[in-house]
Amino acid sequence: MESSSSQTNGLKHYPLTPLRLLRGLACLIIYLSTAFMFLVYFTPPFAAFLRLFSIHYSRKASSFLFGLWLALWPFLFEKINKTKVIFSGERVPEKERVLVIANHRTEVDWMYLWDLALRKGSLGCIRYVLKRSLMKLPIFGWGFHVFEFISVERKWEVDESIMHKMLSTFTDPLDPLWLAVFPEGTDFTEQKSINGQRFAVENGLPVLKNVLLPKTRGFHACVEILRGSLDAVYDVTIAYKNRCPTFTDNVFGVEPSEVHLHVRRIPLDQIPSSETECNTWLLNTFQLKDQLLSDFISQGHFPNEGTEGELSTLKCLINCIIVLAITSVFTYLAFFSSVWVKVYIGMSCAYLTYATAYGFRPTPVFERFRKKKSS
Repeated sequence: MESSSSQTNGLKHYPLTPLRLLRGLACLIIYLSTAFMFLVYFTPPFAAFLRLFSIHYSRKASSFLFGLWLALWPFLFEKINKTKVIFSGERVPEKERVLVIANHRTEVDWMYLWDLALRKGSLGCIRYVLKRSLMKLPIFGWGFHVFEFISVERKWEVDESIMHKMLSTFTDPLDPLWLAVFPEGTDFTEQKSINGQRFAVENGLPVLKNVLLPKTRGFHACVEILRGSLDAVYDVTIAYKNRCPTFTDNVFGVEPSEVHLHVRRIPLDQIPSSETECNTWLLNTFQLKDQLLSDFISQGHFPNEGTEGELSTLKCLINCIIVLAITSVFTYLAFFSSVWVKVYIGMSCAYLTYATAYGFRPTPVFERFRKKKSS
């Protein structure tokens, strides 16, 4: 990995040829259409009706379908775009219930956590803390709401109550969960780094070169509310060869050539419970990340590479065929079936729009009954 400035200004790893442009546009259309069909057909029965009776089984069903669709992206990255995703550090167990913290080099870091989650059988249960403006994205904003991503304003006085309310719904240890948090709060740039270094000097904090100073209150809230139901915290450090990619780089396959993910597994009992000590632990963790990234710049790799194998091409193809087949059936029904299917799709779109705009999720009937009885 080179310096941040050279990563920004260097040549793309692959040129944007007409073939790559057409292939990327085709993939984007496929991903948008499959996402739309999955959401409008499956949200009413599984994320709305089933949730009236059981949040647990609603989440299980939604996570299965989410994972089925989401697996299209690692297939794009690793098999179609030929990006090498190289894992190092510790080999973590499958299907753990975890909090994932990662550095934020660029706007697409969060997408490469899918490659790790897929290998661990936990792709469908990954959730993110993300900025509220992303909820306004067409189609994807619906998905962020249905799959219970936590949207924040990045102002703690506003976000504290929102995070506590949402996190308290994730405390059931039977619900599968990978909650991903980027403690820096924003992606890394040279100017943000300079501002952060100036702040660190003025306040007697460590001066970091490759990451920003982490924001600690959100992380502490996640750890304390979920502490009794988590197996571990995964500390993931992400680095790129050649240059940091953008979303369009990912879609068209011009970057990155390699993505490196270094993983550490930290048991919960090693993370202090007091807020002050927890904040110090997180700051020390980001100092470690900073050193890891400095070593990566000089050496071109993280220590202990090769902890995860390659994805199965056959499994990726089978998953892709299943998603495309389901979408094809749904598309046929939408255009050539009964008018009631069109009514169903229209009502589903209306529900998704309303629920996303107002943060609505059905409350189980028995829970409402219990609340009325207790009051």
